[in-house]
Amino acid sequence: MPTGNKYGTHRVVEPEGALPQAALRLNSFMEEAYSNEIIVDVTSLNIDSASFSQLKNECGGDPVKIGERIAEIVATRGKMQNPVTGSGGMFIGTVAYVGEDLTGRGVKPGDKIASLVSLSLTPLRIDEIIAVRPEIDRVDVKGRAVLFESGIYAKLPEDMPAGLALAALDVAGAPAQTARMVRRGQSVLILGAGGKSGLLCCYEAAKRAGPGGRVVAMLRNREQGRFLVENGLANEAIYADATIPAEVLEKAVAANGGAEYDVSINCMNAENTEMSCILPVRDGGVVYFFSMATSFTKAALGAEGVGKDVTMMVGNGYTKDHAEITLWELRENKALRELFEKKYV
Repeated sequence: MPTGNKYGTHRVVEPEGALPQAALRLNSFMEEAYSNEIIVDVTSLNIDSASFSQLKNECGGDPVKIGERIAEIVATRGKMQNPVTGSGGMFIGTVAYVGEDLTGRGVKPGDKIASLVSLSLTPLRIDEIIAVRPEIDRVDVKGRAVLFESGIYAKLPEDMPAGLALAALDVAGAPAQTARMVRRGQSVLILGAGGKSGLLCCYEAAKRAGPGGRVVAMLRNREQGRFLVENGLANEAIYADATIPAEVLEKAVAANGGAEYDVSINCMNAENTEMSCILPVRDGGVVYFFSMATSFTKAALGAEGVGKDVTMMVGNGYTKDHAEITLWELRENKALRELFEKKYV
């Protein structure tokens, strides 16, 4: 049985020499497996928020057309990588095969797992679209996927439904990075606080900043804002259009007693929100872009243009122990778990 490259370059069809994420097309033929691969029977795809929003706009919100477009992308590219946003998502499924080189990885055929690497680099074959659920960015499918030797994954927990775990693990990098960044007593602004990543970031920021800190949630939905404040996930909610930086700056600074913030976190799924995240942060503060809709050119040049000396972080979807941190948040906070079960299961 052949051994593939640790990072999956043996599955790249074109261009030669590319890594799987940057490749235009991958080989998703799985009848011939490699000794250092895991093959999974896939049941659901969670498409990342920026990508699904783009697909909904392109397909006029029609679930059938969205499913057809996703199937077309996968058939063409051998992976689910939105050609407009460049982003993917993640999957859940049941392990079908573990290569002999990976038998010590703690997973075996029959285990239910969630991938913790992007669909934009995962060889994928879709045999059937079973259901498209636009309200939660999810597509139920019958298909197969490959995890490389370098790929990471998590066994689905036994104490919560698979759909609940999938919803949380899809954005696990954001709250885990928040736990690392936020310090006691700091002020934190979270844009897009009503979505999955925003909710989890609010909870983690409030926990880490403590009673002496301040968390302000920026969103559009007032009911969601009330939920965040009433359940101690934010000190205050503000309502603004994230594509209008001057409006966000005015409302955000007012909500922080006239002071700029130590940290801001961008969980938006819309374009042109970079400056709304940068402007309210003090010099020396941190701006974390978890959103895959972010233009890092706009962020870098925009910060330069307004004279902001801030540390800007790319939203890496992987942080050490991120799966455990995120699932534990749902175990810790009853209100947050109940909301996730209501919205995403």
